[in-house]
Amino acid sequence: MMLVEFLHPRATPEHVGLIPSFLVESDPRPAHEQFHERYSYGGGWFPMKGFKRNPQTNVLSYPGDPPLRPIARIKFRQELILIYEHAIVAIIQPDGTFSAARMD
Repeated sequence: MMLVEFLHPRATPEHVGLIPSFLVESDPRPAHEQFHERYSYGGGWFPMKGFKRNPQTNVLSYPGDPPLRPIARIKFRQELILIYEHAIVAIIQPDGTFSAARMD
């Protein structure tokens, strides 16, 4: 099981759910491929277009919605997995590119 660091004082394991169990260190594939295979409830990893990320704070914004602050994070090799309220998950690459999807 991946180590989860909670970033918000009221964050609980329920906010993270089964997300850490979808990542397997011995599997050489990146996080999005592992999520796509193992997240069967939602049918896989399907990035949502339109999110913007503040690279200093990792706050996500989406047109018409309030900003989302990360509530938990998982370091997975060179990738950073951030978990937000409303079941939004972002995968951030070392070069700063990212994708975000809903995993509820």
